[in-house]
Parts: sequence; C-alpha cells; structure tokens
Amino acid sequence: MTSSRERLLLALNREKPDRLPVTVHQWQHYHLQTFMGGVDELEAMVSLGMDAAVQHIQRVGQFWLGPEELAACSTPQWRDTVQVSRDAAGLRVCAHRVETPEGVLTYETTADEKTCWITDHLIERDEDIELIAKYMPVFDLDPEPVRELRERIGDAGILRGFVWGDQAGCWQHACCLMAPTDLILRTYDQPEWVHELLGILLEKKLAFVESMAGAPYDLVETGGGAGSTTLISPKLHEEFCLPYDRKLHDALHQLGFKISYHTCGGTQGIEELIVANGTDVSETLAGTSISGNSEPWEFKQKIAGRLALVGGLDQINLLTYGSAAEIRAGVQTLFERVGSGG
Repeated sequence: MTSSRERLLLALNREKPDRLPVTVHQWQHYHLQTFMGGVDELEAMVSLGMDAAVQHIQRVGQFWLGPEELAACSTPQWRDTVQVSRDAAGLRVCAHRVETPEGVLTYETTADEKTCWITDHLIERDEDIELIAKYMPVFDLDPEPVRELRERIGDAGILRGFVWGDQAGCWQHACCLMAPTDLILRTYDQPEWVHELLGILLEKKLAFVESMAGAPYDLVETGGGAGSTTLISPKLHEEFCLPYDRKLHDALHQLGFKISYHTCGGTQGIEELIVANGTDVSETLAGTSISGNSEPWEFKQKIAGRLALVGGLDQINLLTYGSAAEIRAGVQTLFERVGSGG
C-alpha cells in the first residue's frame, strides 16, 4: 500500500501515485484552536485522513513576532523592542523600535485573533536600506527541531520548509519592509535603488540557505503573493522577481532541495517566468472565484507538464459554504481538467 509520504513525493516528481494526494497548504493557529480541539498541524491532517504536508517555520526575523519572541531575533546591533496596546476596536497593536549603531527604525503591526498585518512599514527613507544591509541579523537554521519533526511525521507525509525573511522571495520580502504601492512606484522612479534593496535581501537569504545544508526538508517554499500579477505586471515580475528567484533557487537546488514557488493564484502572464525561475512546483492554483486571475486548467495548459501543480479547490465558496455534492463536483472538475494525464 502506498504511504502518504510516497504518494506526495511521487506527485511532486510529476509521477502518478495510486491516488491524488489530499492536503492543505497551511493550517492557521486560530482554526486548530477553535475547530480542531487544539491539535497541531500533523494531528489535524492525520485525524481527517489527509496526506500531511507539515510546515516547519523558524520564527526569527518575522514582522509578526510578539514581545515574548523578540529576544530571538535581536542582537546588540539590532535591538527590536515593542510596545503593545489595544486600538479602539480591541485589536492588538505592536509598535516596534529597532535601534542600530547608526540610527533608529520603526514599524507597526496589528493583529486580531486570526491573523496579523503590517500597518506601518520599516523602510521610510532611502538610507534605511543601509541599516538593513549592515545590521539586520540572519540566524542560521537550527537543524535539530527540523530532524525531530521529520521523524515525527514518518510516513504520514512530507516536511515543508522556508527561506529566511518575512517572505521567502526577495521582492515579496521587500513588500513587507516598504509599502507595496511605494515600492512599485520606485521601480519606475528609482529602479537602481530597488535593485539594491533586493540584492541586500538576496545576500541575506543566500547566507541562510547555506545553513540549511543537510536539513531533511522534502519541499522548500519560495515566492509569495506580492510577486503575482494580481499586484504587479509581468514586466515588473520579469525585472524585479525573476533574476533574484533564479539565484535563490539555484542555491537551493545545489543543496538538493525541491522547490515550490507560491503566487496565491496570480499567474496570468507570468507562466513562462515561473518555469524560467527554476522551481519544481507551482502553487497554489487559486482560481478566479477565490482571488486568482487564471483558472488551474488554463495554467496547466500553458506550462505543459513542466512543473508539478498544487492546489485549485476554492476553500471558501466550495469548502466552507458548499454542499458535499458541490465539493465533489469541484473535485471532479479538477480531476478532468487538471489531473488528466497526471
């Protein structure tokens, strides 16, 4: 009998398993606590008969860290302290102050019980990127928790990993450090400055990738929704995503990792660029009903078997609000229009 691990690995290698793997991209802490009795990701997937794709995230250097975790991502030259308050709606507001030897940076996040978002970005002045280059720390991956989680998963599924940063892709990470609209305008007014920022982030990510050597990840996620064509044009993606994605993917491939490139379904017009960046997998194939700008079968036709594909089922209109019959029909459509031929 094929195990869930074997099934997922066959699919990622564009081979035909005994059946299509059934999994989800990510479990939110709120969902696990509220609806799944407080179990963790692996336990939730196993309890529902899914093929587990479990994520390991080293929470260092992320904008959504709370005050209890900040010590893990601060250094004497990058001291991140936070003041926590509640706004008029009762949401948690974290006002961060980052002290460096050559200046102070600030940023702010807001969170409800389900998620966290950036309300004031780190980069406000051109020269702020010099402080990021000199002082923003990159910590090596701690391999022991990765090995422990891999052993715990066993044959129940695969282990997914990430590259350092608020987002794995350089452009996508930059959109967490600076208001995305301002960053897009800079690509026209100051393209050299944008490339300098992306180069700084790439150098730090490549340093982290070196520390990943030997980690038992089955799949490493890169990219992010900010690089999709629901936000930027194919032309901007080609100039400000592709070159940096390719270098990052080459470094990951040299260590033997398989790569999944994430676009949140915004793939229209960049299909060939996704293939060109060297990824092994494209995800998630969110259709037009769930904020994507291309249907899964349209993307499949354009990439013509050159990548493994992940996703495609509408998680709100179908999985949340649809009847069993409607969900079954949606799955059947994907079988026929995307799964055909493997």
